Amino acid sequence: MRIQIRPTLVFGSKNTKDPAIVDLVWLSALLKDIDHGKTLMSACKKMGLSYRNVWKKLNDVEQALGFKLIDRVRGHGSQLSEYARYLIQFTEDFDQKTMRLGQTSLLHLEEGFAQFRVKTKKQWRFASSSDPIIQKAVFDIGGFELIAAGSGEALERLLNYEVDIAGFHVSDPQSSQIISKRLQKEGMQIFPVMKRVQGLMVAKGNPLNIISAKDLLSLKIRFINRQKGSGTRLLFDTILAKEGIDARNIQGYENEEFTHSAIATAILAKKADVGMGVKSIALENGLDFIQLKDEIFFLAMNEDLSANVELAKLIRKIRTLSGGLVRTISQSD
Repeated sequence: MRIQIRPTLVFGSKNTKDPAIVDLVWLSALLKDIDHGKTLMSACKKMGLSYRNVWKKLNDVEQALGFKLIDRVRGHGSQLSEYARYLIQFTEDFDQKTMRLGQTSLLHLEEGFAQFRVKTKKQWRFASSSDPIIQKAVFDIGGFELIAAGSGEALERLLNYEVDIAGFHVSDPQSSQIISKRLQKEGMQIFPVMKRVQGLMVAKGNPLNIISAKDLLSLKIRFINRQKGSGTRLLFDTILAKEGIDARNIQGYENEEFTHSAIATAILAKKADVGMGVKSIALENGLDFIQLKDEIFFLAMNEDLSANVELAKLIRKIRTLSGGLVRTISQSD
């Protein structure tokens, strides 16, 4: 990182909330180029700036100062005014006078930044499907920014380098193999961290006697769904397809929530009778649970990151909280 102390010109009225600021080093360099025979157009090109924007900025500075920096002489192009030459000399003198002080100050500033870098713990960005064990592990370990996202979204954000880690769950072996091949092709490592049980969460005592997905076709049963792109939604749609159930015949299929806990809350509040979720959330909220499918929850990350000590701690913590280490399994299990 390179840090510089540069003089600036700030102008505007006392009541101006956002006064205009001009970098005097930049302005002086522009004026010197013009003084050395360059046209304003060529000076702008050298700096990679728009002629129109630079011309406007010069006009604004001249208007604020009350004098001209450039005299436009017909047949001779642009020439510097005496005020411009004074401004150049002032900037050069300022640089000379502050160089020694500036270098000392910068040294102290960089040393201070270095100390803060050592003290500041890296905040890894972690997009993950909703799960209370993941949330607790991240809270206990620290140093991670947890972003709630469905499995599909979490993987997409990982592949787009928007996050460092993706947490996702898969219950179908074929889908698992497809995801695994795609991630490995992109240089990602995949770690199985826990097993989960997915199923239907219902009110205590199961008053509507719901035992399978086919029972959701009853008109008196109100279902609440997970959002598109979540692993739970994908699992539910897969179950419906295998059972030959038309989702359009399920009352509430279009009503969505973004977490397992939100589904449980909706059932407790009697806004719905049943919804898909994990067993741990059902038990935590005093709901009954009808098991439908076992699944594996994975973490995926860049191969270089997989050797990081903090990531190893997170994986161990999740496995411990989930009831023990997950045995070494392949994506095809």
